[in-house]
Formats: sequence, structure tokens, C-alpha cells
Amino acid sequence: MKCSKRDLSTLSREKIEDQQILVDEMKIDFMRARKKYTASVLGSFIRNLLAGLVFLQVFAVRGQTPLPNAHAHNDYEHERPLLDALNEGFTSVEADIFLVKGELYVYHYLPDSLDSTRTLEELYLKPLSTRVKENEGGVYPGYDDFFYLMIDFKTQADSTYMALKPLLQKYSHMLSAVRDGEEERTKPVKVFISGSRPVDQVLAEQVALAALDGRVSDLGKEIPAALMPVISQNMLNYSLWRGRGQMKQSEQDRIKKLVERTHAEGKRLRFWANPDNKEGWKKLLELGVDLINTDKLSDYGNFARSGQ
Repeated sequence: MKCSKRDLSTLSREKIEDQQILVDEMKIDFMRARKKYTASVLGSFIRNLLAGLVFLQVFAVRGQTPLPNAHAHNDYEHERPLLDALNEGFTSVEADIFLVKGELYVYHYLPDSLDSTRTLEELYLKPLSTRVKENEGGVYPGYDDFFYLMIDFKTQADSTYMALKPLLQKYSHMLSAVRDGEEERTKPVKVFISGSRPVDQVLAEQVALAALDGRVSDLGKEIPAALMPVISQNMLNYSLWRGRGQMKQSEQDRIKKLVERTHAEGKRLRFWANPDNKEGWKKLLELGVDLINTDKLSDYGNFARSGQ
């Protein structure tokens, strides 16, 4: 189901070729304009041309190469929730939500005054839907794996889930559902719930538009990966290493065993409270951890694209 690096490179080359045609057309317009307009108008034209070239380069290189191990921890705390992560190619983002008077607000801590634009729908579901339509069915062109939206419930599980269900139904055109145990692979976005998890309700659904974020204690319970695609765990329970010096071999062995148990059930492993630096990311990837939890979107994007 995954798109190969060669396929993605081909797509990038096609985008760059299309953009080169656009640049050539802009150059022709410039030559025509030089004969007709004053120096000030030409100066403005040149500035706009340069700004356009910068945008095209960013669009071609950044955000269009999906990073399958990149998870944006507390994504909503960035200047542009979701969009900054997409610009870096992240394939998993995290949104904490509170249920307040029937509306689902995205915050880490609930403020005294609520901003009507900071809802799950406005920050995540609407822009994802727009992007999927623009990309003819995918979050990233040519990427055939899921984009993960982890929703962390900060309010009571049952009531929050009941408010979430109709909202997810509204966007079911892009959400992978699990129908009688069978997972849809043709939809690009996979939602899974963390925090105050409505475990019994989700597992009882005949058609589930949301799955569950698992815990280590959930391994061995025969919960299918379609309904629990990720196992998340506090890394401090496995290692106190902070990305400096060498991780103890005993700690590495414990993490490897957890990776093996998780993968045996077809699930992905994510740690939180992990060292959020280059050395930490590299070591966790070496040990087989699937989703790298990070607050440093640009730094991780540069690290991942460098192939280190």
C-alpha cells in the first residue's frame, strides 16, 4: 500500500517540471512588461516573481514528501495547527479536545474564554477534507498509507465520544472505517482516540470511524490492529536515557522486546516523554519504534529528510 521513494521522487520531478513551465511563462511576461512599465512597477513585479519562486520551491520540496515515522506531539500548540506539520511531511498529528456545551475544543488546558475557531472541526477536519479533495483522495499526492489523527480526550470518555461520532460521520468520505472487523484501506485518514478512551463503545461498534490508542496492558487481548493501530507508552518506564551518551544495553533490550510484541500484533509503537533531539530520534528508529513523538517539527523534518 505504501508509495515507493522512486514513485515519490517521480512525483516531485513532475511538480518541479510543471513549476519550471510556470517560471518560464513568468519570465516571458517580465520581458513584455519591461517594454511597457516604469521602473517602480517593474521592481514590484520582480519582488512578486521572487516571492513566487520561493513558494514554489517550498511547495515542491517540503510537505510533499511524507515522513511515515513523524508524529506531531501536541500539534495544536504550533503557530499553524496541522498546516505546519503538513508542511514538514508529518503523517501523524495529535489534538487534545475538551467537550464544552456540545462543542469539541482543541486545547491542552481549558482557558476561561473559549475561541470559536479552536474546534476540532475548524483546526483539523475541515482543512484535512479540503486537502484530500484537492489531492484527489489523499493527504499527500502519491502516498498510499494512512494519515493518522490522534484525538486525546480530556473530558469524560462516553459523553465526548457521543459528541465526536456525528462529527466524524460528517467527514466519513475521508475517514477509514472498520466495518465488522474489516478496515477500509481506500480512505486516507485514520482517527484513533487516546486519553479518556471509550474502549467498550469503540470495540462494540459495527461501523467504527475511530479506533483506539493502545497501552502495553492491551497487548495480548486480541484487539485487532484495525481498532487499535498504535500502542503508546511513557518511555520513562523503559529508559531514563535523554539522548546523551549511550543508552544502557538492558534498556535497549527492554524496548526491543516491546517493539517485537507490538509488531507481532501488526501495531505501531509510540513513546511519549522521549528525548526530543536528533540522538534520541536516531536511537528510537534504530530500535524499531514506529512513531517518533516530537514537538520540533522543522528539526525533525530536516533530520528525516537528511537520511541520518
